[in-house]
Amino acid sequence: MQVATFVYKHLPDCEVMLDVYRPDDAAMRPGIVFIHGGALIGGSRAGIRPAQRDRYLAAGSCVISIDYRLAPETRLPAIAEDLRDAFAWVRSEGPRLFQVDPDRLAVVGHSAGGYLALLSGCLVEPRPTAIVSFYGYGDIVGDWYARPDPFYCRQPPVGEEEARSAVGRRPIAGADGPTSQRRSRFYLYCRQRGTWPQEVVGHDPFAEPEAFERYCPVRHVTPAYPPTLLLHGDRDTDVPYEQSTLMAAALARAGVEHELVTIVGGGHGFDRDPDRPDVAAAFDRAVAFLQRHNGARSSVRR
Repeated sequence: MQVATFVYKHLPDCEVMLDVYRPDDAAMRPGIVFIHGGALIGGSRAGIRPAQRDRYLAAGSCVISIDYRLAPETRLPAIAEDLRDAFAWVRSEGPRLFQVDPDRLAVVGHSAGGYLALLSGCLVEPRPTAIVSFYGYGDIVGDWYARPDPFYCRQPPVGEEEARSAVGRRPIAGADGPTSQRRSRFYLYCRQRGTWPQEVVGHDPFAEPEAFERYCPVRHVTPAYPPTLLLHGDRDTDVPYEQSTLMAAALARAGVEHELVTIVGGGHGFDRDPDRPDVAAAFDRAVAFLQRHNGARSSVRR
């Protein structure tokens, strides 16, 4: 396996990077852009699970795991710019630097990364060849995010001083380890108060719903939207399972090829348990879906 790190976006106070993994040869390969989760507040490009990355590589793809600037230091419109810029950079520089086919770029994301993967289907041009969303979401103004969450409210409350101390003022792209764990306290604070939309987008969803419109992919599905695979546990206490059923319904109305894989009894991050037969089968379907739409050769799970 070849591994390389590149800066895809230079900003005055922040460099935004991506990691490239590819088979150890010089063949032109289809690409999978991987987008990490973390509620747009934490996480980094290092968050891709090695076993999953290796399955994508074994299927013949090049994997590009991207960072993006995190909230609340950076608001969603600029995060969406990073998403577009990452795809544009891979298309322009990838063929020369790491032999990726710019016409065969799929996208995979988990949680908030799944949200950004779904958002890429209506914001990125040319569109990805396929989208795989693990427990993602298409609506960022529903009550699930815009009001105090019952599940998180059962946890010990996080005070504003502690929450604010976990984040800063300068832009940050990717947060690992202890830094990401501290930032998770800010996320918990937001969920306990129903203020995630204000902190991440910078607007009140009830007073300024128009500010959220273009960032809700469930409202922008057209027949041109890419083929999409949605995977979600029906006992998810972070991102409601309904988020994927609503997205599936929007895809069906537009006539877009799609699949919804339901993990019965599965919670958020169900794929942390890859030895569960239903989880293993779901990931097999994700690999097969990408093979079918992104042109990679077949790979049988061992």
